[in-house]
Order: sequence, then C-alpha cells, then structure tokens
Amino acid sequence: MLPYAAYLRVYEPLSAFEEPELSRWVAYAASPHRPRRREALEAEYTDALHRVAAVPPVVVPDRESEHAYVRWADGVIYICPWQTRLRSWLALGHLRATARPPLADAFSPAQAAEAARAFAAIYTDSVSLRTYIQTSAWSVPLTWFAMFSPAERWLALGSPEDEAVPSPSATTSAVRTLIYATAMAQARRRLARGLAAVRRGLRGPLGESEAVRRRSLAVTAELEDVGRWLEDFHPQSVVELDYGGLVNLLTDEALRGDQSVAEIRAAISGLNRDEPELAIAMYRRAADRWQLLQATESAN
Repeated sequence: MLPYAAYLRVYEPLSAFEEPELSRWVAYAASPHRPRRREALEAEYTDALHRVAAVPPVVVPDRESEHAYVRWADGVIYICPWQTRLRSWLALGHLRATARPPLADAFSPAQAAEAARAFAAIYTDSVSLRTYIQTSAWSVPLTWFAMFSPAERWLALGSPEDEAVPSPSATTSAVRTLIYATAMAQARRRLARGLAAVRRGLRGPLGESEAVRRRSLAVTAELEDVGRWLEDFHPQSVVELDYGGLVNLLTDEALRGDQSVAEIRAAISGLNRDEPELAIAMYRRAADRWQLLQATESAN
C-alpha cells in the first residue's frame, strides 16, 4: 500500500543538465535495471520503510538517491531526480519547526539532531535547495489543479481482472493511477492567469466578505509559491500531477468522475467574466470534496 500522498513533479529535458550529470542520466534512462514508472514510487517508499524500521532509525539517507523518474515525449528524454536525501532533510526540518511534543520528539531525536547538523554542513548558502518533487499528504492542493487541462488527464483503474470483479470499495491495483501532465510553458501561463484572476477578484467581490477575502489571500500566496518554484526549471520541462496513493482512497466511480481541474478552471473563468458567485461555488465544490477526503487522516 502506497502512502496516501499526491506528488507534483517537474521533468527537465536532458539538455538542462551539465556534465557529469548529463552522461549519468543518459546512461540511467537506457538502463534495463532502473525502476520503471509503475514500480518507481513503490521502490522509493520501500526504501523509506527500511530506513524507518532500522535500529536506530535512519531519518535521512547517508547518500543522495541515484534514481529518477523518466519520461519520453517526441523523442526527448525528461528526467525528474528523486532527491530522496534532500527531500528527507527538508521534511525533517519542517517537522521539527512545526510539530509539537510529543510528535516532534517521536522520530529519534538524537538521529534527527545529527541529520540537521549534517544538513547545515553540506547545504550552505551557495548550494541549491531546489527540489523536483513536491508532496501533499491526504489531499491535492487546489492550486495545483490550476496548471492543467481536463484533456491532459491519464487514468488507469487496474488490470482487466481487477475491473471484472465489481466492488464498491477502492482497489489497490499496482497500475491504479491518475496523472495530469503538461508543458512547462502551459503550466506557467495558466498559473499566471489564475493569479491575475484572483488578484482582480480581491479588488472587487472577493474582498467584500472577510472569510472569502482571507481564503483568496491564501490562494494568492499558494499560487505565487508554485509560480516561483516553476521558475527555477528549464522552460521546456514537463509538469506532472500524480494522485499517488490517494487513488486507493477513491472508488473507480469517484476517479472517473473527478472534475477537480475543470472546477478550478471554471472558478478562474468565473472571476475573469465577473461572475464571482460561479467562481466561489466552483471553488467550494472542489474544496469540500477534498476536505472530506483529507478528514480520513484523523479517522479511527
């Protein structure tokens, strides 16, 4: 069972890399031994479980991962490095900064402190902390949907054998996947349009209600954060939204009928057409559905 998390990934073309990384990724993409797409997330998660189960737990890998997600499109190879060590460090730092006891001390305080010291020694001000992967547990941030079009969805519900057995519950098929992918230029353009629409709405109807204004300001900040993140990558990259393990919390019917991208696009269009009621209704429709799924985190 994969973790209940979604992933936003950036795949850069090989031309974005310099030697010796370039040669390494060329050889990696051609290797018959690297984890393939359907096994890659499981392989990364399995490695994490082994580290957590060790005595004492290994909160951050000793070395950076040599693996990456690989895409091909129109004869071009695109690479998204796992960066497991860097992402583990950043996640640990976030946990230590935001969690309260006893959660903050639940993950081997001595090992966590040592990992923090190693991070400070290696990642100085001159070293980039850019990550190719963002992770969201238990839900998909609504701002992520603003980068995609409904036509860019790829959905797989499992093998024919899985689908031949009707079941009201979600399946855990290894090929069960929901992914959106788009060109970097499209993602940036759509984010910019969404940000402009929300800012315009704040100068008008979105600023009239204090609750709506606060939510709109939060959406603005989230869109700005994602936009700044995308600016760090090659302009010919590919941006991918992967529902990851969240597909195992949703039925086949729910996945087929998921209209989150269309709802967020409708909300943005509503703001651009001076139809704030439509915009708010579409946003709340998507938000309510994802909040319901996120509540699973605290279910007993």
